[in-house]
Amino acid sequence: MSTPDPHWFKSSYSGGGGDSCVEVAHAPGAVHVRDSKDTRITPLTLSPTAWTAFLTHAVGPRTR
Repeated sequence: MSTPDPHWFKSSYSGGGGDSCVEVAHAPGAVHVRDSKDTRITPLTLSPTAWTAFLTHAVGPRTR
């Protein structure tokens, strides 16, 4: 049985050009991250825990 191709998506904050974006694909037990400019390059693979930690750091504290 083969593994299906991951479903890649871009942030809604990405521009309309679509060629300078980070794309993300969720898989069981992993999150894959790649550059949309060259999708042939092997994506960075993170654990869901590491991905959550990255997002928490990237967003930073939110003010109300």
